[in-house]
Amino acid sequence: MLLLLPPSETKRDGGTDEVLDLGALSFPELSDVRAELVDEVVELARDPAEMMRALKLGPRQAAEVARNSVLRRSPTLPAIDRYTGVLFDALDAPSLDGSARAFAGETVVVHSALFGLVGALDPIPAYRLSHDSRLPGGALKRRWRDALSRTLSAYGGVIVDLRSEGYVELGPAPRREGSAFVRVVSEDGTGRRRALNHFNKRAKGLFARAVLEQRPEVETIRDLVDWAASAGFSLDAGPGSDAPAAVSPDGELQLIA
Repeated sequence: MLLLLPPSETKRDGGTDEVLDLGALSFPELSDVRAELVDEVVELARDPAEMMRALKLGPRQAAEVARNSVLRRSPTLPAIDRYTGVLFDALDAPSLDGSARAFAGETVVVHSALFGLVGALDPIPAYRLSHDSRLPGGALKRRWRDALSRTLSAYGGVIVDLRSEGYVELGPAPRREGSAFVRVVSEDGTGRRRALNHFNKRAKGLFARAVLEQRPEVETIRDLVDWAASAGFSLDAGPGSDAPAAVSPDGELQLIA
């Protein structure tokens, strides 16, 4: 199973003395795009005002430019520890035991705008780049979409896509049996559902943590749905659906928060 997580705008500072090594990251087929983008971001940081415009940063976020200027020589942390914010606070990776972290290394992939798909334990520096940032070389969607789609399509196991829609656009997961996009919803007393915004991140973080702690054997989406029920999560194809594979016709699952 591949558990796809979105990144976070906020990152934890610091790390080990180990600096960025693009060759040490998972999915080496993405190395050329990664190297191109890192070079471009570092070069753009030479002009702080231009970088702030490109990344849509306000005056209080000027420190993000300094982060980007030293990408190649700043400390690194495992990706799952680098990101902060609502989802990653709920996931609380630093408190996971060794077995859960090892399972994360086999299962969890974070979609970074700068590095593409990175494994949970891949060492990365703090940086600032968003899915809608526009660098001098062009939109990230044009540069990432084909490469990421090929990588995800080559994966033969179950794909559970917890990314935000902005990151899905940078590299869609395959539309096939065994691949599902998870949308977090709320349900009122009449059974009506609506998509959540801010609180969806916490639900995704708690769901991901439960997967890492319990380490279910998942070979199909139905296995995932059955495990989720046993773990206290309501995960299904949506009201009125009787899809045999537990996924709606458009490849979506709904997680009720």
